[in-house]
Amino acid sequence: MIILREIIYKVAIEAVKGSTDIGINKMEFDSRKIGANDVFVAIRGTISDGHNFIETAIWNGAVAVVCDTLPETITKGITYIQVKDANKALAYMAANYFGNPSQKLKLVGITGTNGKTTIASLLYQLFKKAGFKVGLLSTVKIMVDDIEYKATHTTPDSITINHYLKEMVDAGVEYCFMEVSSHGIHQKRTEALHFVGGIFTNLSHDHLDYHPTFAEYRDVKKSFFDNLPKTAFALSSIDDKNGQVMLQNTAAKKLTYALKSYADYKAQILENQLSGLLLKINGNEVWVKLIGTFNAYNLLAIYGTAIQLGMESLEVLRLLSDLESVSGRFQFIVSNSNITAIVDYAHTPDALENVLKTINDIRTKNEQLITVVGCGGNRDKAKRPIMAGIASELSDKVILTSDNPRNENPEVIINEMEQGVAPQNYKKSLSITDRKQAIKTACQLAQPNDIILIAGKGHETYQEIQGVRHDFDDMKTVTELLNQLNK
Repeated sequence: MIILREIIYKVAIEAVKGSTDIGINKMEFDSRKIGANDVFVAIRGTISDGHNFIETAIWNGAVAVVCDTLPETITKGITYIQVKDANKALAYMAANYFGNPSQKLKLVGITGTNGKTTIASLLYQLFKKAGFKVGLLSTVKIMVDDIEYKATHTTPDSITINHYLKEMVDAGVEYCFMEVSSHGIHQKRTEALHFVGGIFTNLSHDHLDYHPTFAEYRDVKKSFFDNLPKTAFALSSIDDKNGQVMLQNTAAKKLTYALKSYADYKAQILENQLSGLLLKINGNEVWVKLIGTFNAYNLLAIYGTAIQLGMESLEVLRLLSDLESVSGRFQFIVSNSNITAIVDYAHTPDALENVLKTINDIRTKNEQLITVVGCGGNRDKAKRPIMAGIASELSDKVILTSDNPRNENPEVIINEMEQGVAPQNYKKSLSITDRKQAIKTACQLAQPNDIILIAGKGHETYQEIQGVRHDFDDMKTVTELLNQLNK
């Protein structure tokens, strides 16, 4: 047990009813998980308000309640702490409860629309190859050095973050690389964490179902850098028009990286092939196994970060050349009949355009490029026609299909995507609701030397339909289908 007053250090408290000198077991923001001697933190979420479940939490054993607004009925023997911001309070309470583990690690946060997972995962891989104990908090997975845990969110809740950071500290981890989403920043999940560095990748159309405007989406990302301490570094892509914006008010050491502009870390693409990239980084050439301009940016961010964390330049270049692609990020196979199938997580207009332009830069144009793409349900609807328009413009054939329809009708989603297909591209566009059938059709249409891009789901191994998750893996599916056709 821990004393309640010890975990509310630095919390902005408005009022207290009852004693804070009581022993508590743990804290929860889900009333269903509350047990004897727990603290319940009432969070106002996007779907439900934790204040409506205060009585349930007390019934389940809570001895203390932290909330923005005190309930009308005060239960005798229960401690109530009214705070200015319950999300922020939870972040500080979680950090205090677990012993402020972020202060005992070198924690680097990566934010932006695209590239977060690749940069975080490859930094983890690079520092592991350099012989360090490393942690990773990403969309794909959570790693406590060599131990892997399943990830459920890009940026987990404050309790989960600090739990795993504590695990890392206990395991002797020195560096941790963490994806930082706009949702996570806005909901204060990264408050009370001590970062030694922050990376900005890029900003494009995404999450406008959550953020009312693009300006708010941008400003939320910027607030991550605004809150970095002066002892940290802020590394930003200066080729993105929002790159300088991220650095405007930060107290951290300001650093830039670019392919097109003058920057602290500069790269030039010398060769771009399906087998990899030849880059010149700050005057030194290096061959890497990753593909495309977007990966040149990712690798440059990784290079700059490793330098800032104390590695020697030539050692970083050697390690870059040995990095393997991340699951579901431009992951490809070549069938026996020489059909190349690429699986990529591209689920925003910008990411999809980048992947398609990369393929078009590499290909000879003597082959077909067949794209299978969908858009998720219960998410930003505005990007649906845009993504279909990009796919149909930059592909020889496009098959519009389901992604994760969630609670929406997949045919309605596909109809909204179809609105973005230009008239001159109608004939090369198909709509097939069933994702497996869409991939099968792409495989049947493909001839030797053709390229199939399956976009949108990447590393995901499920498809969510009407709230139920079904096993579905794009890479596994296309591999099996191509093998069947080769028989």
